[in-house]
Amino acid sequence: MIDLNQHKLELTYPCSWKYKIVILETINVKYISKDIFGDRDHSVKESNVSKKGKFKSYTIELLVHNDDDRKELYKQLGEHKDIKMVL
Repeated sequence: MIDLNQHKLELTYPCSWKYKIVILETINVKYISKDIFGDRDHSVKESNVSKKGKFKSYTIELLVHNDDDRKELYKQLGEHKDIKMVL
């Protein structure tokens, strides 16, 4: 078995990156993407709905320019009040 802690992720920037977010079904994902990405070009696609319909997941794809940019976007998504989980 490979120990992933022994290997560093090597990316060539800029590159396309996907984040998956989970939000309550009642929240409009367009407001979240506007809050975080503003006018930055990105796509949002609905992924799944929870069994009871309370939560929805979305895949957000955009161009990240460097490692700091990628991590900062992850941080902003994770800190957003309407996002329950970021992957």
